[in-house]
Amino acid sequence: MKFVDQVRVEMKAGDGGNGAVAFRREKYVDKGGPSGGDGGKGGSIYLHADSQLTTLLDYRFNQHQRAQNGGHGLGSDCNGKDGEDLHLKVPVGTLVLDDETGEQLADLSEAEQTFVVCKGGQGGLGNINFATSTRQTPRFAQDGKPGEKKTITLELKLLADVGLIGFPNAGKSTLISRISRARPKVADYPFTTLVPNLGVVQYKDRLSFVVADIPGLVEGASDGVGLGHQFLRHVERCRVLVHLVDLSAVTEGRVPLADFDVINEELEKYSPTLASKPQIVVANKVDLPHAREALAGFQKSLARRKLTALPLSGATGEGLGPVLDAVAKVVFAQKSAPAPRLKSRAKVKPQLIAEPAVAAKRAMGSKRKPSSSKARRPAAKARGARP
Repeated sequence: MKFVDQVRVEMKAGDGGNGAVAFRREKYVDKGGPSGGDGGKGGSIYLHADSQLTTLLDYRFNQHQRAQNGGHGLGSDCNGKDGEDLHLKVPVGTLVLDDETGEQLADLSEAEQTFVVCKGGQGGLGNINFATSTRQTPRFAQDGKPGEKKTITLELKLLADVGLIGFPNAGKSTLISRISRARPKVADYPFTTLVPNLGVVQYKDRLSFVVADIPGLVEGASDGVGLGHQFLRHVERCRVLVHLVDLSAVTEGRVPLADFDVINEELEKYSPTLASKPQIVVANKVDLPHAREALAGFQKSLARRKLTALPLSGATGEGLGPVLDAVAKVVFAQKSAPAPRLKSRAKVKPQLIAEPAVAAKRAMGSKRKPSSSKARRPAAKARGARP
């Protein structure tokens, strides 16, 4: 299946149906009056995030999407039929952008998330709605409103916890094929990987995380050299970046520390936010003799910057355990980070406030002296005495 991560689509919601101009014409019904029904509502266009999709290929050759128009009103007070809504499925992680302004309209980052792209137009009112006591035979109706029309750009950003970055042929595809069930193409020449690959890593204690392997970067990728840096969007959502440095490149006259700096410069040019993400530096291909000789010098150079390089051999699996432990430590530490707590407020005990009339009545009652029971007894006897 071809991987497509960016498409431009024109979308048009359905127009509302027109209201009808009609009058009752029945036997024995003289001057029946207006009976034009309302027009139906136009269909809307919805986008649904589907976890089973991984590409936007369906919209590469279907760049025009249109919902159904609403039906026109009819006589005998019959309303038009509403247009059917158009439901489109996109992969999870799809961004919806306005093609004209570049404004982000939605980020469908969760499964079954829904977004209304274009709303259908309202149906027009029939002439039965305009009848009054002074205008009993309206000969006009309302037209339906047009549906919304937009040109949007769908941009897919893969959802992964870990992103693999580095020069071409640095061993990224070999690493993801060793730690997961992903089977990307692996060869001994640059730019073997042309599309991003995802793999699920089963860690200890039934924990897992997702790794994304993107095509390699070269110096000048921001200017279009190589495959450019268009695939960096797929690691923008990652929690940590694993920076693979090919130590065997010393035989080609390259310096590992210079390669490390070139990749970081390209990240900075693409997005400062992406460049500020935590990185785990991995010195790959230490199974080769000349690469192992260059390991000590590379580690000392990074130690001056207060960084650590973990040795790894993707071919033999040497050093794989410490690399996964370092990655999992960052990934699961961010996942389990507690939410910021709000400052607690002092608890105030609620007090009942009486209404003004009740309060005044209570105040007057407190001023009166209660009469004693002895004073009330003679009066009670007097009232109870017979004449």
